[in-house]
This record gives sequence, C-alpha cells and structure tokens, in this order.
Amino acid sequence: MKMAYKIRIYLITAAFLIMSLSSYAVEDIEKGVTLSVNDCIEIAIKNSPEVEIYKDYIDLQSARVGQSKASYFPSIGASGGYDFTNSENRYRTSNNKNFSAQIYLSQLIYSFGKVFSQVKMQKFYKIAAEYDYQNAILTTSNRVKSAYYGVLAAKANVDIQKANVLVNERQYNRSKAFFEEGLVSKIDLVNQEVYLSDAKISLVNAENIYQNAIVNLNNAMYITDAPDYNIENTETFNFKDNYAEVNLVNIANTTTKDDGTIEPKDAVLTMQVEKTDILENYKFTKYPYTLKESIDRAYKNRPDLLSMQATKDAVNEALKYSKREYLPNLTGQVGYNWANNTLYSTNGFNIGAYISTNNLNFMETKLKIKESKVQLDIAKKNVDMVKKNIYFEVQSAYINMIQLEKNIPLMQTKVKQTLENYELADARYEVGLGNFIELQDAKENYNNAQRDYVQNIYNYNVALTNLQTAMGEK
Repeated sequence: MKMAYKIRIYLITAAFLIMSLSSYAVEDIEKGVTLSVNDCIEIAIKNSPEVEIYKDYIDLQSARVGQSKASYFPSIGASGGYDFTNSENRYRTSNNKNFSAQIYLSQLIYSFGKVFSQVKMQKFYKIAAEYDYQNAILTTSNRVKSAYYGVLAAKANVDIQKANVLVNERQYNRSKAFFEEGLVSKIDLVNQEVYLSDAKISLVNAENIYQNAIVNLNNAMYITDAPDYNIENTETFNFKDNYAEVNLVNIANTTTKDDGTIEPKDAVLTMQVEKTDILENYKFTKYPYTLKESIDRAYKNRPDLLSMQATKDAVNEALKYSKREYLPNLTGQVGYNWANNTLYSTNGFNIGAYISTNNLNFMETKLKIKESKVQLDIAKKNVDMVKKNIYFEVQSAYINMIQLEKNIPLMQTKVKQTLENYELADARYEVGLGNFIELQDAKENYNNAQRDYVQNIYNYNVALTNLQTAMGEK
C-alpha cells in the first residue's frame, strides 16, 4: 500500500469527523432555524442508514485484519486425560490407571511470507471498505445538494408567482378604474379577471411544488416529522429572497391632455412590483478547470475507483498467498508433560522446532493459483472499466454544465429585455397607446423569462453538483 493512500484516508476521515462534531442532529433542529447546504449534508450523513452500513464494513474489515495478524502471536494449548485398563489371564489379574496432562506454547517462527500476504490482503480490503464509505458519503451529498437546490428554485418561483399575482391585482384594479370611467371595454376587465385567476392558480401550484421540494430535502436528510426551518442561498444560487410591494394611489382620477389623450391624474403607478429583480444579487464564478483537469481530478479523487484499485491489490496479495502454499511453516514449541500410572510417574519439559505443511494437495494448490490469477485479471479489468466510465461520466457532466453556464448571461439579458419591453407596454397602455393583448403578452413574456432563468440556474447547479460528484468532490 502506497503511503499516499494512507495519508488520503487519514485526511478524509479526519475531515468528516470534524464536520460531524459541528453538524446538527435531528433532535437539534429547532423550529425556524436556518440551515446551510453543508448543515443539511452533515445531517444526512449522520442519519443515513447506507453510510452507517458502510461504516460497519470498515469495522468488519478491521476485525479481519486483526485476525490475520493473530498468527504472529503465540498460541497456548492444554490437554489432560484418564485411562483405566483391566487385564485378566489364568495367572493373574491386573488393573492399570493412567493419568496424564500437558500444556504447551506454540509460536510460528516463519511462514515464508504466507501470513504477511494474508495481512496485506486484509489491509487492502479494509482500505477498499474505507473508500466505499467515502463513496456512500459522496452519493448522499449529491442527493442532498440536488434536493437543496430544488427547494431554492421552488422558493424563487414562489416569489415570482407572488409578484405576478400582485402585478395582476394592480392591473385588475387599474382596468376596473378605467372601465368605470369608460376608458376601456368590458372585455379588457373580464380578461384581466381571468389573468388574475390564472396568476393565483399558478401561485398555488408553485407553493405546492415548494412543499414537495421540502419533502424531498427532508427525505434526502432522512428526517421525519421535521420542524419548519429555512435554508440559506448558496454561492451559486443566490437569488433575492423578498419581493416588492404594490404602490398604487388615486388610480380612478383622470385628466385630458392638450392633445386629447386621457390619462390617470395624481396616480403613482410604480413599476416596483414588476421589478422583482431575481438578477439583483445573483453572481456566479465560471468553472475553473478544463475538461482534462476535471478528468485528472476524478482519477485522483473518485472513491469507487480507489476502492477498486485497493481490491485489485488485495487480490494480488491473495495470489501471492496461493503461490506460497507450497512452502512449509517453521514453528517453535515449548511444553510441560506429566503422567502418572499404577507403576510409575513421569514429568518434564520439552522444547523443539518443527517444519510442517498443512495437508498439502499439489493439485488443489495449483488450481487455487489459477483461480487467483483469473480473479486478479478480473480486478484489473474492473479498474480499467471504472476509469473509462469515469472518463465519459465526467465528460458528459462537464459538457452539460458548461452549456448551462453559457446560458446564464444570455438568460440574464433576456430577463432584462423582457422587463424593459413590459415597462414600455405598461406605459403605452396607461396612456391609451397600447392595447390589452400587447400588455398581457409583454407581462407573460417577462414572467416566463424569469421562470426559465430560475430553471436554468437550478439545472446549472444540479449539473455542477453532478460534475463535482463525478470528480469525487463532495
């Protein structure tokens, strides 16, 4: 086992132990607490049955390492017995009582490398179990982050739909006031009522999606009966949380301009509500690694690959052990014997060294070697297959993430453009230069642009998470 393997295992294990000390247990989540994505990951790691099972596998392999080392330690044995013999012939009858006891200490002196190979084999299997444990943590982290971003996306969409309801309420009130003053037709008012109803339905649906997203996050953290809590924005998912309030004053009063245009008088028709600016705080940093660098990092960090490599090393030690089964064991023994019978009593110490083989079957050993060679060949091919799968997994995740990353500034521009168009359409409608359909189309385009933008940010974060997971980074 290379020293780099051991150092990496120690560092990873220490990192997770430190994280677990600061993480929340289920019973520690108080109502209204705000959790970060790392808090949620740590909770999931603590609660995950899968992670616990792989932790048990480490303990199991630790026990097997200890068992393999047992041959380095002496063994002690003892025996005792009683024998009664009765003999009769024509001349005499005799009875013979025999008592005997012995105790001995046996120590393996040299096994010609067999025990050494067994110990190394079990150590490699333990290392593989440790990497399997890290892989379970990595998988758990991926599920939590995807669910976490789902909640953030659903929350952003709820905010958009809330703002949309306020926009439609404002426009309904304005249309109603214009209708009462004879400035717009009845159909405009009825249509606006329909749009307001649709906006309210969309808000209900968005809130339902948000609640389901919370359930998915709780499920990813293995939490039942969770209290209400909040989650923080992340560095790559940092939308503005709040939305603006409506500011509407004296919409019913109208005045006629010199050119004959009728417009509201003393009315403050602010665009604040339309500018529920999800772009305001959002920033992201472009992914810093090339595809080749990402693949190289994956080969270095992926726990499943490292586990497979450790398994291959373990199988290689099993092959060495099979080849050494032809060789004998050198054993030392010291003991004490005592015997007593009807005629005499004896006792004494003995010490000796012995070379022995354990029921060696040359054909069986030959076939065991052949089996071990095949298993080693399979292990090598498994390593090669995992490496190829990692290559294509990272490549696919990288391409997907980069495409979504490129879309972000384009969709930011689209949101700004649709907002500007909506502002112009709203201003035209206020003064009677635009029609109701033009206004609604502009509003719907702006609303859809915001939703699409949020969806793209969600897809980008999930793609980034998948890429990080493919690279073996939590």
